[in-house]
Order: sequence, then structure tokens, then C-alpha cells
Amino acid sequence: MKLFLCLSALVVAAIARPQFAQYYNQPSYKQQVPILAYSNEVNPDGSYAYNYQTGDGINAQESGYLKNAGAGPEREAQTVQGSFSYTAPDGTPITLTYTADENGFRPQGAHLPTPPPIPEAIAKSLNLVSQPQQPYNQYNQYSQNQYRPGNYRGF
Repeated sequence: MKLFLCLSALVVAAIARPQFAQYYNQPSYKQQVPILAYSNEVNPDGSYAYNYQTGDGINAQESGYLKNAGAGPEREAQTVQGSFSYTAPDGTPITLTYTADENGFRPQGAHLPTPPPIPEAIAKSLNLVSQPQQPYNQYNQYSQNQYRPGNYRGF
């Protein structure tokens, strides 16, 4: 009876193991994607360039250099430009180009979301707020002839 229970537990454990690739229509982790092209160049001045292409349609390239080299850590900035492309699971080709430097990371691609246009009423109010205004002074409403410190009888 103990032998039967042990064998049953072993069979249940073997059947219950996760098989994600079958259920989620994903490639198996054992599948290898060939590298069709690869280049990597690192120069002594810190500049570099690399690119690669894989068998499943991924292409990537990037180059970078140190801007203002030797000018001190406050003025130096790493500058990078690159792009990559692949095919999304729904078959849509995705291409992204980017630049990264002292102004931050700036990606560009047709698939990236864009903000909606600013409504006209909000644009007008932002324009009014951005214009310099005269500060309100409650004492400007009185002329010099109307208010004289000697004519005040409060105290």
C-alpha cells in the first residue's frame, strides 16, 4: 500500500508540473535564437558603437561618446544615439529611435502614446497666467487728495 501511495504521488507531481509554453503560446525556454550579425567596438577615448541582428527579427544599434571630455565632471556628459526594431506578438513592426544626453532620454516611435491636445479654454487660461500682471495694492484705489493722514479721526 505504501508503494502504491508513493507511485501515485510521483505520477501526480509529474503531471502537475507547469507547462507554460503550451498554455500561453510562448516559445519554450529551450528554443535558441541565432545571432545573424554582431559588431561591438569600444575605443580608448570612451566612444563606442554596437549593433546586432537576431534570427527572430530583432535589430539593434547604438553609438555613444563623452561630450566635453576633460572639461570636468560638471561639464562632461555621455551622449548616446540608437535604435531597435522587432515584431510585436500581434505582428505589428515596432521601431524605436532614441537619444540620451544631458537633456535626458528622448525616445521616438510611431507606437508611443502621444498626449491629447490641450483644450482651448485651458490654453487661454495658461496664456493669461503666463503674462506678467500688475500686483494689486489695496491702497492704490485712493488718490492723494482723498486720503490725508491728518484727516483721519479714528485715533
